[in-house]
Amino acid sequence: MIAVIFGLGNPGQEYKHTRHNAGFWYLDALADYVGIQFKSEKKFNAEVAQTDYFGEKLWLVKPQTYVNRSGQSVLPFTQFYRITAQQVLVAYDELDIPPGTAKFKRGGGHGGHNGLRDIIPGLGPDFKRLRIGIGHPGDKSKVTPWVLGRPNQKDTISIERCIEQCVDITADMVKGLDEQVMQVLHTVDNK
Repeated sequence: MIAVIFGLGNPGQEYKHTRHNAGFWYLDALADYVGIQFKSEKKFNAEVAQTDYFGEKLWLVKPQTYVNRSGQSVLPFTQFYRITAQQVLVAYDELDIPPGTAKFKRGGGHGGHNGLRDIIPGLGPDFKRLRIGIGHPGDKSKVTPWVLGRPNQKDTISIERCIEQCVDITADMVKGLDEQVMQVLHTVDNK
């Protein structure tokens, strides 16, 4: 059972609509769906919302540390509430997946994502991941401006449709119905 969903992104208006904030986009859509608001929690350096989601307490957390320092928010939060890695879902942007596609997985490495690279040393690798595709610019030297840039209109629509699909299946993620989640997400194309 998932107790907390961390959405990764960068704080501030200048980053609000960038590809790197796909995790924030997802949590904002989920908060709207369940009718809750985020509040600033200084002790966790995060924006936090809480709800009873299908009879279970669920936290939604947007670290305000910038993506590369996400662990500085994730670790204090999980330690304070005694949440294990197995009760954590992290939603983030994924370069190696095209816009309009999401993948769900349990455990693994950081795959080059600096947010995960900062989380894993403190939390361990055994948390679940919602990888929201943003596509790749085609050249490694273009990755930083790509993730910090805004997607074009076509990609924005694809990503938003994908996030709607993720919101629709969040209950199954929270309940631990991993196989069902993978079956649905891995066969849908929102392009």
